[in-house]
Amino acid sequence: MLFGSKKDVFFEKLLLVARNVEKSAKYLVDLKIDNISDLKEIATEMKSYESEGDTYIHELIVDLNKTFITPIEREDILQLAMKMDDVLDGMEQCMAYYEMFSITEHDEYIQKFVSYIYSSTLEITKALELLSNKKLLEMRKHAIEIKDLESKCDELLRVSIKHLFAKQKDPIIIMQYKEIYEMLEKVTDSCQDVANTIETIIMRNA
Repeated sequence: MLFGSKKDVFFEKLLLVARNVEKSAKYLVDLKIDNISDLKEIATEMKSYESEGDTYIHELIVDLNKTFITPIEREDILQLAMKMDDVLDGMEQCMAYYEMFSITEHDEYIQKFVSYIYSSTLEITKALELLSNKKLLEMRKHAIEIKDLESKCDELLRVSIKHLFAKQKDPIIIMQYKEIYEMLEKVTDSCQDVANTIETIIMRNA
């Protein structure tokens, strides 16, 4: 159980991870690709977000290894950090594929996926702010919203691929965009994994 009113170092570190994930998603939302030469810079920028997240998680693991008593199960702290890292890794990998495929067009489906991902990261941050303030039961509504967004992305994936095969004739472009759509949908699956971990923490500690 959670005791005391003092801010906990583990919860604060998890919140740093969450805010970094949110920042990287915001970067994708605001993305403007004018030409192919922009893609390398974009991939590099996303890699920097990923590296920042890795640093926070490394520091968290070091702290866990030095601490005998943790505010919640250490496995739950680590699981939550790693699941958030999966979200960031997925976005970084997607931008690496942008560069590899030389994709410069953010079509309407990619825009919707990215918007849903960003909304999910906002909910993750809100939930982690509540965890930092030890308000576990209030986290549940954000976990539910993340799962709702993931369901919307499941449907969006079906619609986007159907439209792709109906409108596009070039098999290479079909392959490339299908890959991107599926990677973006997988990011929302990772967001749902975060939500599931949040619900586990609530169940065990609230």
